[in-house]
Amino acid sequence: MEYIVEKIGMSRTITVPSQAVTLLRVLESKVCEVNEGIAIVSYNSGKKMNKTIEGQQKKYNLSSEFNRFATLEVANTEAGDLDLTPLADAKVLRSTFTTKGRGFAGVMKRWNFGGGPASHGHRMGRRTGSIGNAEWPGRVMKGKKMPGHYGNVQNSVKNEIVSFDAENNIIAVSGSVSGANGSLGRVKVAK
Repeated sequence: MEYIVEKIGMSRTITVPSQAVTLLRVLESKVCEVNEGIAIVSYNSGKKMNKTIEGQQKKYNLSSEFNRFATLEVANTEAGDLDLTPLADAKVLRSTFTTKGRGFAGVMKRWNFGGGPASHGHRMGRRTGSIGNAEWPGRVMKGKKMPGHYGNVQNSVKNEIVSFDAENNIIAVSGSVSGANGSLGRVKVAK
């Protein structure tokens, strides 16, 4: 079963020893249409509105706040509110979020290179260093670790569920989850 969630942030439990947890809030969602366990689900995200969204809202009889649609694997057999009962029994979640984008980054930040000496007239500093070879192969090999775009990619991680607050729809999972606080992602019940 899959759910659209918002990352609230990190905290820790009050047990001894304490445990680092990430808090995820399950967004209020409406199941619009179900076909063999796969459903079209609508949820609220921002103020985006266009004729396509308005048409979908009219087709599925939704209020104006439900302005985003996703295809998820759900426990529901018919349209209505999203069924959260599988989360109460779940032990492990697979969370998929987009990592924080860091833009164009150098090799020290992106690949953890050591860099050159920082004193006594050295000009190397934080630069890459040698990247080529001699006459053969006469080019830079594919996959060479170089400066470039870093972050802003999808990342999935498995976490154990520490607790699930059914009243407020908040899941506490052990460890960290990729992405910035407030970002939206998906969780899937793995166990």
